[in-house]
Amino acid sequence: MNNAVMQKQAAFCAQFGLKHPVVQGPFGGGYSTVALAAAVSNAGGLGSFGAVNLSPDEITATVAALRANTRHPFAVNLWVPIAGHEDRVVHEDAWARALSVVAPRYRARGLEPPTRPAQWAHPFEAQVEALLAAAPPVLSVVMGVPPAEVIAAAHRRNIQVIATATTAHEAEALDAAGVDAIVASGSDAGGHRGAFLRDAEDSLVGTFSLVPQVVDAVKAPVIAAGGITDGRGLVAAFALGASAAQVGTAFLASHESGAPEVHKAMLGTRAARDTALTRVFSGRLARGIVNDAMRAFSPAADALLPYPMHNAMMAALRRDAARHNRADDLALWAGQAAPLAARRSAAEVLAALLSQAEEARKSL
Repeated sequence: MNNAVMQKQAAFCAQFGLKHPVVQGPFGGGYSTVALAAAVSNAGGLGSFGAVNLSPDEITATVAALRANTRHPFAVNLWVPIAGHEDRVVHEDAWARALSVVAPRYRARGLEPPTRPAQWAHPFEAQVEALLAAAPPVLSVVMGVPPAEVIAAAHRRNIQVIATATTAHEAEALDAAGVDAIVASGSDAGGHRGAFLRDAEDSLVGTFSLVPQVVDAVKAPVIAAGGITDGRGLVAAFALGASAAQVGTAFLASHESGAPEVHKAMLGTRAARDTALTRVFSGRLARGIVNDAMRAFSPAADALLPYPMHNAMMAALRRDAARHNRADDLALWAGQAAPLAARRSAAEVLAALLSQAEEARKSL
C-alpha cells in the first residue's frame, strides 16, 4: 500500500478516535452485545451495537453499559423509517392470509400462533431522542437518510453520524445531508439490505463494484462493507479507496456475540457457502444461510406481511429457535464470505484481520 492509501486510514482513525480502521458491523435481534462492542472498541476498532429492537429506556441503559465497559469510541445503530413503509395499515384479511402460512410451523413447534401486537415496533422518533440524550460517540443508521434535525442535534452533542448506502445514488444523498462517514454496503453482506431510494432487489451492487463508485461520488470518508471476513478483504477494501472497513460476519462468529451457538457453529464451515437473500424472517430483504424455514416459506412469500409487521409475526418463532438452538427456524444471517470466519474472541478476530492484512500487503 502506498502512503496516500495509508493516509486515508490514518485520517479516519484520527477522526473517530480509533487505533485501527475497522468497524464492527451492528447486529439486531439480540445478536449485538455490550461485551462484543466493548471488546472491539477496547482492541482499537469501532465497536457497534444494533439498537433497532430496543425501547428508549433500553437504549439509555445500553449506552450506559457500553460506557461502563469501554473508555473508547463506540457506535449505536438505528434504522431510519422508510417513508410509507412502517405506517402501512394491515387489514384483517392480510393478517389472516399471512398467519395461515406461519401458523402450522408454530403449532409444529408446540407454540401458539402469534396474535396481532398492540405495537409493531418501537417508534424511531422516541428511540433517536433517547439515543441523542445518551450521547454515544457515534450514531450509525441504515435504511435511509437521517432527518436533518437529527444530524444537527447529534453534531451539537459532538456525536458523529455514520450512515449506510447500497448504491452510489444513496451515498450522494447521504453526503448531501452532511453525515460524517458513509458505509458502502455491497450485496455480499450478511443481514438486512439497507436500500432506501429503490427496492432492495433493484439495489444489489457487489462490494467490489460499489466501493470505488461511492469513493468517487462523495466527500465523506467511505467504509467498505460486505464480504470482508479476513485480512485479504481488508486490503482489497483499502485498494478500492475505502478509508475503513466494516466487518460483520467475522465478529458474529466471535465468542462475545449474541448469536445462538448453532448459528456460530455454521460460520466458517462449508454450510455457510450457501446463502440467499430472503424476506421470510422479517419482511425485509436480508442475506442468511439457507435453512428449512427459508425453503418452506419462500413459495408463499407473496402472502407474507411487510416489515415490521412480518418481523413481529415471526418474533416468537425465532426466539423459541434461539432458546432451543434450533437452526431450522433461525435467521442465520451471514455474508457471502462466511466460510472464512473462525471461532475466536472479538479481540482475536481484530488481531487476525490486521495480521492477515499485513501478510497480504507483503505479497502484493
